[in-house]
Amino acid sequence: MLRLIKPCLELEDAYEDFRADWKANHDKIIPAAVRGEGMNYVQLQSCLRRRESIPDPGQVPATVFFLQDETGRILGAIDIRHQLNDYLLSYGGHIGYGIRPSFRGRGLAAQMLFMALPIAKALGIDRALIVCDKDNPASSKTILRCGGILEDERFENGKAVQRYWISL
Repeated sequence: MLRLIKPCLELEDAYEDFRADWKANHDKIIPAAVRGEGMNYVQLQSCLRRRESIPDPGQVPATVFFLQDETGRILGAIDIRHQLNDYLLSYGGHIGYGIRPSFRGRGLAAQMLFMALPIAKALGIDRALIVCDKDNPASSKTILRCGGILEDERFENGKAVQRYWISL
């Protein structure tokens, strides 16, 4: 059984295991909000809670959830941005997500995104913008499975990104 859970102090060990999986695969944690670069878990958890209502300058309020399985492992993370600024409207979207490398290819991203859509709706989002790199067909497939409709492609730093909308 999978559930979305907000970062809390009880998840410190599970988070460190999650972080180690990304590091072992020489990859940066996605979404970036849960990287915790230069922070320990307690600081990260506090920072994520603060972002829900008091974002850093240039940022928007956002809520992060971990995808947790019945054993307590963190399998993924999803960042729901409550609104869009100019950058997010073009290149970031309302929702960013990632599944830890050792659990990819199991449909978990689509399950996590599907579980997060009612939360986004409760935050007042009627249409969620979700963006992925054009060279990431797995993410594109995930968004399409959850009802995404491709609006367009844009370029950021020479890289094509696809912009999808999901009506909530």
